[in-house]
Amino acid sequence: KQRAGPTMVLFQSLIFLLAFQLSHVARGSMVWLNQNGYEDLVIAINPKVPEDANIIENTKAMVKSASNYLFEATKQRFFFKSVKIIIPKTWKKNTSYLRVKTESYNKADVIIADPFLKYGDDPYTLQYGGCAEQGRYIHFTPNFLLKSSLLNVYGDRGRVFVHEWAHLRWGVFDEYNNDAPFYVSTNSGTASVEATRCSTRVTGAPVFQECNGNNCQTRQCRYDGQLYEAGCTFVPDKQQSITASIMYMQSLSSVVQFCDKYTHNAEAPNLQNKICNFKSTWEVITESGDFKNSSALSTTTPPAETTFSLLQTQDRAVCLVLDVSGSMAGSNRIQNLYQAADVFLRQIIEIGSWVGIVTFESAAYEKAPLTQITSDATRVSLTRYLPTSASGGTDICAGVEKGFQVITNKFQTTYGSEIVLLTDGEDSYVSRCLENVKQSGAIIHTIALGPSAAKELEQFSKMTGGLQLYAIDQVVPNKLIESFSGITSGSGDITEQSIQLESKDLTVASKQWINDSVTIDKTVGNDTFFVIAWSNSQPRIFLRDPKGKQYVNSDFTIDTSNTRAARLGISGTAEAGDWYYYIENDSTLSQIISVTVTSRAAVSTVPPVTVKAYMNQLNIAPYPVVIYAEVSQEFLPVLGATVIATVEKDGAAAESLQLLDNGAGADTIKNDGIYSSYYTSFQSGHRYSLKVNARGRDTIVRLGRRQNRALYIPGYRENGKIEMNAPRPEISDEEIQAQLGNFNRIATNSFVPTISPGTFPPGRITDLQAYIENNTIFLTWTAPGGVLDKGQADHYIIKTSGNLMDLRDNFDRATNVNTSDLVPKSAGTAEIFTIKPKHLTIENGTIIYIAMRAAASTTLTSDVSNIAQATWFVPPKASVPSDDEDNKGGINITAIVAIVAGCVIIVCIIVSSTVCVLQKKNRRKDPAIRM
Repeated sequence: KQRAGPTMVLFQSLIFLLAFQLSHVARGSMVWLNQNGYEDLVIAINPKVPEDANIIENTKAMVKSASNYLFEATKQRFFFKSVKIIIPKTWKKNTSYLRVKTESYNKADVIIADPFLKYGDDPYTLQYGGCAEQGRYIHFTPNFLLKSSLLNVYGDRGRVFVHEWAHLRWGVFDEYNNDAPFYVSTNSGTASVEATRCSTRVTGAPVFQECNGNNCQTRQCRYDGQLYEAGCTFVPDKQQSITASIMYMQSLSSVVQFCDKYTHNAEAPNLQNKICNFKSTWEVITESGDFKNSSALSTTTPPAETTFSLLQTQDRAVCLVLDVSGSMAGSNRIQNLYQAADVFLRQIIEIGSWVGIVTFESAAYEKAPLTQITSDATRVSLTRYLPTSASGGTDICAGVEKGFQVITNKFQTTYGSEIVLLTDGEDSYVSRCLENVKQSGAIIHTIALGPSAAKELEQFSKMTGGLQLYAIDQVVPNKLIESFSGITSGSGDITEQSIQLESKDLTVASKQWINDSVTIDKTVGNDTFFVIAWSNSQPRIFLRDPKGKQYVNSDFTIDTSNTRAARLGISGTAEAGDWYYYIENDSTLSQIISVTVTSRAAVSTVPPVTVKAYMNQLNIAPYPVVIYAEVSQEFLPVLGATVIATVEKDGAAAESLQLLDNGAGADTIKNDGIYSSYYTSFQSGHRYSLKVNARGRDTIVRLGRRQNRALYIPGYRENGKIEMNAPRPEISDEEIQAQLGNFNRIATNSFVPTISPGTFPPGRITDLQAYIENNTIFLTWTAPGGVLDKGQADHYIIKTSGNLMDLRDNFDRATNVNTSDLVPKSAGTAEIFTIKPKHLTIENGTIIYIAMRAAASTTLTSDVSNIAQATWFVPPKASVPSDDEDNKGGINITAIVAIVAGCVIIVCIIVSSTVCVLQKKNRRKDPAIRM
């Protein structure tokens, strides 16, 4: 191996540190701020979208309009300077289209794709993290860009784009709330019901629309206890004098600003208040890196018009660049490399792709030129060029440059191509080819194998937008197979991609069995492969499909080049259901046995369930890492799955933790299909591999709708007359509660923490809720742990105040609540606590604010929780409809109400007080509580 001098080591260390300064959630976005203008914004069209030139033209018009609006909204600071639009290869070739470089659909800032459901044209931004954290992508549908009728319900497209851009770039949240459209306010001095909005100066009227077929009538909203009845909506006046806010209703012509600290409505039960701790959207934006690294311009319009480049995706071209240096001969590395690359060629790489093979040690060698995958025979022929022996030094740059040459020999350019670079060793001279890599226009995916792989390796991925993968040394190849399985096409057509259903390895004693099953659900089943690998001698294998058909050793194929793995390909579409496997170690010695299962979509028209795994180290002390898993079917979140993350590094035991979608702890939003957890057992500078296993069972799993959808404007009031838009097309429960059945999915990723952690306090409580019944305040929340979301806190500190902002800013000085009888439960458990105020009379118009901390000790406490609002409000009697209004059918409503009320009183007398309290809690319909 080559060794570095002191100067080179210092240079390498600097490269290494720079490589990981960016967030590990690694959206892959290429957007950068150049003299106030955003450059290299990528908008990608999904390959399933039918060709339509109007999509391109309307997208350009939207971004141009958005650039002007953004410049005004940010007080002459930001605009869109250059945009790249990726045209799918399914559209006709055009000489004006450029070839993509490192841009791709799966890394785009904005995607244009059908919604998967009949009704789903709401623009939205997928956000994983908390306040000020960048989002994943903005999703527009073709209908949104093409149908002029949708302008009435969402507003001008350019204004909508700016609304979504603020989500994506600056991590702010909506100031409306479709689930809690109204709340009780005392800002006016007396209690009243207000619309959830920002600012409160937006005028309008609460309206209920009743429809009989196409005939719709509007009427005043009625009260249901404290708030307006379900279905009541706020209709704004079309002509307003207010200028804020873009995150509430940017469609109003007067709105040209974000809410700032002077116009912000801190009372509103919306996500912006909950997640950003009652900060206004403009405050969050001004704290961003973009804002701090720029200054306002003196012009009234953007200094440059947005420019557009049209790029078209080409056939996928991948060159495997594989390390065969001397160190690869140890720890079964060369054998595991052979088996993992074999799986990649036979099972992972998509049909129609071009693949070449290069090996390197002190020099590099072309083993196979770019060859198009057209059949199984082509796949098998390429596996013959995989390396089986190792010797020599390590010259990574030689391998990369030979890979570029192999690609150029076929396509005359490396633009849009991919290199899969695998190495286990150190190299002192990686820096010499970084500029060449940067100019290549190729994407480099890196796989670091074992503990000694060059620390600078991931710099190749950082520069080119490639994947950064890491596999620990192991006797069997499944860890390396997991890494290769994640290197799928970035075209956006997930029905073409290989999906990993299972990957597990176990140490099995002599004469002992592995008895387990893997589910092949109805969304997958084509190109299904089972791969069994072992460390010593071939075990006995029995596999049974859901209909009872059995497969044994003789049905599996063993490659003569690697006699420690057996493969079975299922012809046609594999039978949906549970496949049971029974594997006996009939050796006299204990050995490791692994099981890997991959498949593809059953049909091209039904997207399969997928899992994506990500990590992000928070940039606030004590700097925990958050693990995210996105479980979805196309754009629909999959809810109710069991998601387990396993984190490994060389020389340490694997650590498993459950990821949750409960809106507590590390999880930002409940039921959005993003499962999350904190990970705290890490050290700065070490590589960690992540495997996520998502499992669904049909009695629990269901599909959900995307959160944070753009506001569907119900209508406007103009000159006192209300003009309603067509009612929002609602998706039926039958459509989204599709029977997914059982499913298994595996996703992998890796990360290198940049900062060593401090001491972790209990996690912040984010789902505190409060309501008042019978002069008692009921509180509910999810218990945090003693260390973030693990373990158990020691005690709680609860405070109350009549002033929301005073409670936020002066928590310690607020009124204390006696919690001596409140013992914290284990993390993730539901908590219930009641407060009976001694020195406060709860009367009509009472609003009490409550917040809390969890403590592990007297000095180690959590951040202050979200602030819950408990209200007691009796609506004006004049707002309650008379019998005449509701008694048109001859039924005496008053009599019915009296009978029902009497029955309720009798039941409550019979049932114990504890049960009554719980039933009242469950019956409560106050939508503000859900925040």
